[in-house]
This record gives sequence, structure tokens and C-alpha cells, in this order.
Amino acid sequence: MSFPVLRSAHVHPVKSLAARARDTVAVEPWGLDGDRRWMLVDKAARAVTQRQQPSMARIAAEPLPGGGVLLSAPGHPPLRVEAPKPDRMLTVELHRDTVVVAAAPEDAHDWLSAVLGTEVRLVHLDDPSHRRPVDPLFSRPGDTVTLADGYPLLMTTTSSLDALNALVAAGDRPEEGPLPMDRFRPNVVIGGTEAWAEDGWRRISIGEVAFAVAKPCGRCVITTTDQHTAERGREPLLTLARHRRFGKQLVFGQNLIPEGTGVIRVGDPVRILDR
Repeated sequence: MSFPVLRSAHVHPVKSLAARARDTVAVEPWGLDGDRRWMLVDKAARAVTQRQQPSMARIAAEPLPGGGVLLSAPGHPPLRVEAPKPDRMLTVELHRDTVVVAAAPEDAHDWLSAVLGTEVRLVHLDDPSHRRPVDPLFSRPGDTVTLADGYPLLMTTTSSLDALNALVAAGDRPEEGPLPMDRFRPNVVIGGTEAWAEDGWRRISIGEVAFAVAKPCGRCVITTTDQHTAERGREPLLTLARHRRFGKQLVFGQNLIPEGTGVIRVGDPVRILDR
């Protein structure tokens, strides 16, 4: 008999750039330490992600002490970017939210614009404690989130990916499978469960940290993007549309909100606290 365990943990230092695996990571009230504290915006100060620029998947950002990042991309020299001081603040648009952030130095804008071939700016969320509340329909008063799409963490399970890949293999474009987990850009990946069991969870714990399971995660075109080549296909959205449509959303994974802080480690037991 298998028991649920944390199989892997991932942070995304810059929203929509490459993920970084972590064996051990701190859980903060607004998400994993270092996750999505940076973001790209366009000339109109609107968020830029792989939805608009799939080649962002091929840019890496390694966290640095003090909150900075080391940017790297094929064919370009790496660039060290320190966390900006809160004296260059601006308001940006992320989905339907407006967020006050700090602008990175000009060399970061120039570097990223050259890599992507379009004008972008790099911004930093210097204080996630109050700048961006979570949707009150699915959270408690005071819950906040960084520059993630809407919730502090995204959880997926290996068994549900296996089930989805079986459906892809039986569908119209089997040549696009099997899909790796990185297509879904999770923060925590749980193994040892039945497929789609997470649909019925309301609260869980990973190690000593408890989480509320806020709502299912609706998926977008980013899931069709190969995270190594930046090439796009049509899966898994074709298969999700047939088998995992919940209202208007195509669902894979669940959004989590921490109920406390602590450290989680790969191999930690996962307990289902409420269904």
C-alpha cells in the first residue's frame, strides 16, 4: 500500500521563466520562498508571460542572496540582477489585478528585451505581505499572493498526470504525449494517490505545514508549450476539454493557500486533513 508523499518541489523566481527544483524549501504565507517575486511587463505595464512569449520558457533565473536573480539564456551572456530598492515604484497589471512593484535596473530590461526580441521590463514584488490579496471568494481575510496567477501554490499529482497521459494516448494527437509534469508548472507534486483524488481534498498537510485547497486550477495555452524548446502543440488542452471541463475551465491540479509557515522537504508525508 502506498502513502501520499511530496515527490518534488519547484520555484519560479521570475514568473513564466524556467522552474527550479528544490529538495527543501520554506513555505511563507504567500507561497514558497522565492517563488514568482519577479515578473516581466510590456510597455503598457501589463504582465508578459508564456501566453504571449513562449520562448520565455528557455530563460533561466537562479535566485541570489538578498533576493536578486542571475538570468541566463542560450546565446546570451548571463546577467546578475540585484533586488531593486523601493525608490523606483510603479503600478502594473496582472490579469485583473493592479500591483505596486519595483522596477529593476535598465540593463535588466535591455537584456530581456534583446533575448525576447520585444520591449519588456523586469519588475520585483518587494513586499508580498499586503500588496496583492487572494480572491476573497476562496480565501481568508489577510491571505496574500506574490506574482503567481492567483494563489500561493499550485499542487499536482503524479497519478493524475499518468491518467491524463493515458487519455492523450487514446485521443486524436497521441504523438504529443506523454506530457511531462513541467508543462503544468507546479510548486508541489504529490505521489502515492489515486488519479484525480485531489478533486475531493479540502485541507492537506505536507510535512508539518497545513494548506487549504482553495479551488481547481484552470489551465491555459502555456500547458501546450514544451518547456525546453518553447514549441507549442495542442495537448493537453484537447484532452482536458473532453475529460476535465469544469464549467468554463479545463482543470488540472489544485490551488493551495498555506495555513502556516515552515519547511517542506521532498519525501515528506502528505496527509489529507479534510475532504
